[in-house]
Amino acid sequence: MAPDTPDPTDVSARIGASSRGRIVMLVDNSVHGDSRVQKQASSAAAAGWDVILLGKYSGKEEETTWKLGDAEVRLVWVKAKMSTRPKDLRGAPMRRPLAYSSERVAEFRAQQVKAWRADLRVRDAALKTGDDRPVLGSAGGQMWLTARKGAAKVTGRWVKLRTRHTNKLRNIRRTRSAALDKATTAFWLKTMGDRAWRRLDPGVWDFELAYGPVIDELRPDIIHANDFRMLGVGSRARLRARAAGRKVSLVWDAHEYLPGVRSWANQRKLPAMVAYEREHAKYADAVMTVSGGLADLLQKTHHLSERPAVVLNAPDAAEASRFTGLPVPDLRGLCGIGPDVPLLVYSGLAARQRGLDIMVEGLPELPEAHVAFVASSPELPYIRALMKRAEELGVQDRVHAMPYVPHWQVVPFLSTADVGVIPIHHWPNHEIALITKFFEYSHARLPLVVSDVKTMAEVTRETGQGEVFEAENVTDYVRAVRAVLNEPKRYTAAYEVEGRLDGWTWEAQAKVLDGVYTRLMRGAGDGQNR
Repeated sequence: MAPDTPDPTDVSARIGASSRGRIVMLVDNSVHGDSRVQKQASSAAAAGWDVILLGKYSGKEEETTWKLGDAEVRLVWVKAKMSTRPKDLRGAPMRRPLAYSSERVAEFRAQQVKAWRADLRVRDAALKTGDDRPVLGSAGGQMWLTARKGAAKVTGRWVKLRTRHTNKLRNIRRTRSAALDKATTAFWLKTMGDRAWRRLDPGVWDFELAYGPVIDELRPDIIHANDFRMLGVGSRARLRARAAGRKVSLVWDAHEYLPGVRSWANQRKLPAMVAYEREHAKYADAVMTVSGGLADLLQKTHHLSERPAVVLNAPDAAEASRFTGLPVPDLRGLCGIGPDVPLLVYSGLAARQRGLDIMVEGLPELPEAHVAFVASSPELPYIRALMKRAEELGVQDRVHAMPYVPHWQVVPFLSTADVGVIPIHHWPNHEIALITKFFEYSHARLPLVVSDVKTMAEVTRETGQGEVFEAENVTDYVRAVRAVLNEPKRYTAAYEVEGRLDGWTWEAQAKVLDGVYTRLMRGAGDGQNR
């Protein structure tokens, strides 16, 4: 090695003498729509840490590397090979003996029968026009053709029957809900304990095999693992580094209470991932999460010696021009409405459990109001279903869908609306946290209309910044919206209380984050949770 070539194993040479240490952040998405990890990376880099954020390349991104402030983002190609097991590609004679060996075979056979019947129709036409002169004569040819039509009809019914069984087999494999699946799930949990995920949901290995070598090459001082999938990846990288004699600390950032997740169709996935999380939680040197309620649940569930630090996913207080000089889009302009038209907005994840349908169902009772959905894509199946429902109700001209703006533009983008709506359903994880949009709406100084999920309803009633309605109750939702639209200043007055929004800023949360990193670099967090 030449004298002036930096030694890659030397920390000061790798990251510069001015850096406080290298942090490798991990997330199981493509980074773009995840405001929390974006803010983590940019604020940590601004505080003097050398930050590299690893995300998952989905195959759609034009760039696989870019900068977030002084932080570097790299997308990693994850080959989804372990999520489909070899036996799922074969037939299942014991489960569905009439099913085809695969969906592709079923599709081929269906097309084959269609082609056969199409050919017979042409032969029939040729006989009728005299263009076809069969060896058996006209009558014989017609009898032969009739027999072939009958055979094609019977074959078509047989193919349809087998296709139905193939689809049922696909559903069984997708949901793992059959009695045999439930029995084998219980068996592996009983015999393997927290290691059972290796049998029940081996697809998580794809993240380990993709991210692991990259983390090892980067030689971090701190690994920040966002959520449960990255907890396992980060834990294993920590163990490898320590076995090699390097001091590496692991931060686990839990975004949700995993046992409370109810959105997976595959009934094996939840017990598998709960076991996966339990196996790796013990390796975290520090734990942080998004709310006080979740912090208490995590401490109890994983027997942590210390309550996790709470880092709210609050918005930046800084101006939108902090990261870019581009102007903030005009929400009302995108909706094609003027300043006096009542505008109700929802911004965030679009899914059925988020309850967005109530905003469409309520529009016939709110004849002047418009609704704006700000989601990852206006073409999401759920958003398209909402637009179709709006058309059925005759309110399609008052419902608008648009994509996300960058996280630093969210607050000024939303601020021209009249009401911020959070209509989420009663799911375990919805009850325990103030979700991101709650803080975004608050900084946009919007009156709120929120469903009666526990934590958010309590805070809204306490501050007086909005109305609470019974989740999934359209009549009560309309009442709440009317109350806010009729007297908006009554609710926006809550934001004039001195200090009300100060703690709900990312700047305040970044101090907590930096404190966790600092303590780990000093060695105070080593093994604290075990």
